[in-house]
Amino acid sequence: MKPVPACWARRYRNKETAMYLSTLLIDVGDDPDRIRPGRNWLRNRYRVHQRLCMAFPAPERKTRDPHFVRPYDPEDFGRQVRVPRSEEQGFLFRIDPRPGACPVILVQSAVEPDWEYAFHNAKYLLAAPPEVREWNPAFQAGQKFRFRLLANATRKVGTLTAAQRRADPGQVIREPKEDPAGPWRRDRRSKNGARVPVPREQLPGWLARRAGEAGFRLVPDPEAVEVQVEYVYVNRSGFDPEDQDGPDRGAFIPQMFCARFEGLLEVTEPDRFAMALGRGIGPAKSFGCGLLSVTAP
Repeated sequence: MKPVPACWARRYRNKETAMYLSTLLIDVGDDPDRIRPGRNWLRNRYRVHQRLCMAFPAPERKTRDPHFVRPYDPEDFGRQVRVPRSEEQGFLFRIDPRPGACPVILVQSAVEPDWEYAFHNAKYLLAAPPEVREWNPAFQAGQKFRFRLLANATRKVGTLTAAQRRADPGQVIREPKEDPAGPWRRDRRSKNGARVPVPREQLPGWLARRAGEAGFRLVPDPEAVEVQVEYVYVNRSGFDPEDQDGPDRGAFIPQMFCARFEGLLEVTEPDRFAMALGRGIGPAKSFGCGLLSVTAP
């Protein structure tokens, strides 16, 4: 287990780890058979992430284009979004469905977002003005919280050693057919193998291992955690993935495996736990995974 960086521990103990929590209610309408831009927008995590990035413009961008009339350019929004997440930079988000109500996007950021700028030309996506509050957490060992986490629960298979790559650089590796994740292949020269979904029955154990690395434990045990499995679209194209009659019907649309966890946790290492909240848990954070939300039990 990697040690907690000294700079993070010092900032946390000195109450210098304030973050901003934003709540965005999305207008999806009352009739599922009637097209709503907000509903279509939420179906594609790539587009959602792109719009959220717009809340963190570089100062030069806001000076040059105060009303956001120029086309989106990733270079103008890179100082907070194209960086590793830490206590001083980056953001995490998660989409939470709410039966019978508007879905909500929760955003946790290191700096205060400018939602007015981000949705200046797309206010029709919102059901209400975004709410933002500052959060400066302080934790103690033994504290218990209810939690929610959407994670890209995957595992690596077929990772090659340097000797294996040198012996047969172009080799193809296949998982056994009885593997619950299904067969796969790797046909490019990579030492990192491939990621496959963790089987559903192994998800509590996957989260328990991540919890140990993140300074908390699941109570009373991992099996008490509620788990839901879902797949989300991550394509860059603008067409509706649910449209079976459109011109792009039959096209391959990438999907990503996600597991939604809810349960009770206990803090074991406050410094490590606070760092995990700021940096997120697991991969695919740009597609709405990794944000660990906690509240009083």
